[in-house]
Order: sequence, then C-alpha cells, then structure tokens
Amino acid sequence: MTDGQRIPVIIDCDTGVDDALALLFAVRHPALDVRAITCVAGNTDVDGVVRNTLTVLEVAGAGDIPVARGAERPLIEPVRTARHVHGQDGMADLRLPAPTRVPVDVDAVTLLRREILASPRPVTLIPMAPLTNIALLLRTHPEVTRNIERIVFMGGAVATGNATPVAEFNVWHDPEAAAVLLTAGVPITMYGLDVFKKVLVPAGEVQRLRASAEPSLRMAGELLAHRDPATSGDPTPMGGLGDAGAVCAVVDPKGLTTERLPVEVVLAPGPARGQTIVDRRPVPGESEIHEGMREQPLVEVALDVDVERYVNLYLQTV
Repeated sequence: MTDGQRIPVIIDCDTGVDDALALLFAVRHPALDVRAITCVAGNTDVDGVVRNTLTVLEVAGAGDIPVARGAERPLIEPVRTARHVHGQDGMADLRLPAPTRVPVDVDAVTLLRREILASPRPVTLIPMAPLTNIALLLRTHPEVTRNIERIVFMGGAVATGNATPVAEFNVWHDPEAAAVLLTAGVPITMYGLDVFKKVLVPAGEVQRLRASAEPSLRMAGELLAHRDPATSGDPTPMGGLGDAGAVCAVVDPKGLTTERLPVEVVLAPGPARGQTIVDRRPVPGESEIHEGMREQPLVEVALDVDVERYVNLYLQTV
C-alpha cells in the first residue's frame, strides 16, 4: 500500500489462463482497489473473455466490480486468438459453470474513462492483453492521462518473442495500439517476456492448490497446471504465473529490476512486425550520427525478477 491507502487499479485483460490467475490475485490482495475490469479479444474472442472474467470473479467471491466488453478485433489486423495455448474456451477447458454475473451496459472505453476520472486518486492501469482498448481510450479521451498514475503492461520482449521469433503476442496482436500506449505521456513499465517466463510456481505448490476444497484455490491450481511450461521429460514441472506477475509488480515493484530505456514498436509489414525494439546501447550509433537522433519514449523495462519473492507473494495472497 502507498501511505496506508489502497492502490486504485483498472485491469484490461483477455482472460485466458494466466489473466485468470492475475484476477484471482488482484481481487484478493488488500493493497489493491480493483475499480473496473475491461475485456478485449486476444487469448479468445471478446465474448469468451467477458464470460471467463465474470466466471473468475464469481468463483473468487469478488465484490461488485464492473466488467465491460471492449474491442472485438485489433485496430487493423484480424483477430488471431491463442486458443491453442489456453484451450478452446480460453480457460484450460475446465468446463466451469456459466457465470450469473453480467457485464455493465457500457463499452470498455466508456467504463475506462468513467472510472479513471471518478477515482479520488490517480489510477494504475494494468493491461495484460492486446492494447486495443487502451489505444482507443487514449485517442478518444486523452484527458484521462491527468488521472493515471502509471501503466504497468504485460507485453513486449527485449530478447525473444513468442508469437514470432522477435514479437510477443500482446504487442504482435495489435502493434499500432501498442505504439499508441508508448506515447501516452504517463510513466510506463513494460513487464515483458524476459521476466514473464521466469516466475514459476513449484510443482508441489501447484498440486497443493489443486487438492484444495476451496473453489478459488482449486481453480488457481488447475490453471497453474495448465500453464506448465516444462518439457514432458522434466521430472519437476512447474506452473507459470504469466500475467499475474505484472500485478505482483504493482503491489511490490522492488521485486523487479528495471532500466529506463527507449522503446519502439515495429509497425512495418514483415517478419519483425510487432517487435518491441529496446535500445540498451550506452551511446548513440552510426545511424543517429548520420541521420540524427529520433525521439523515442522512455519506458521502465523489466530486465529481471525476484522469482521466489513473487511466487511467495502470489501464494500468500490467494
């Protein structure tokens, strides 16, 4: 908590397995005041994302948090889901019962604007999905930036991508939206694949959660089991926290090692489209010398993470 007060946050997600893990954590942690959740197409179609989000909140016994349906496709690209990773329903095909909760009767951009401007303290945005909703918000209602404390987004990569050799899925899914986010004019932290892949819950803890009689703990265990990144021959499989690590970083930013670096998104067609180019050079190179310096937004880029710290934080919370 900051000066004894809860941190007002709004989560933008494409629920998905690891988004669900993040939501379970966010609604349980006493330092977070989850003011709204907005949904966007990504891991599955947007209607599936809404259903999954409402289901997670219901199983978690969360309070009355408004949930809104957002963009059903990227700004330019077609929808390209990740059902092959998250299951046909986006939630590991756990066959969970349909939620009784319903979304609010306004769209995601309207809800985002309303909740950001109504918050008595500046809001922290946590986008864990393709950034379409956030780009539409920033372009339609730029006045919201005056009440945004910072944006901590899960996306991008310094080194290796997953959607392509160089591009991470959330940014690759809507590169133009990511480019809009980076020029928002507020402090931004990029929680990319470089740390995303590292935060793994030991197999024993996963099994303990799966055996729990408490529905939300059992759900966390099943989701973590589905998120096992280990190869079939690994005798000690672990469950990846994925997007949930970005929410841990809001609660406990000291668990991250970051560096303030220039970041830009490749928008041109071709094999590099969607890549986040992070400039880690200590001095300019020949390109800048001969062609002049280009202004690029400076972003707090996560380069390393205290894995044990975040795993313990997650388990103690859920």
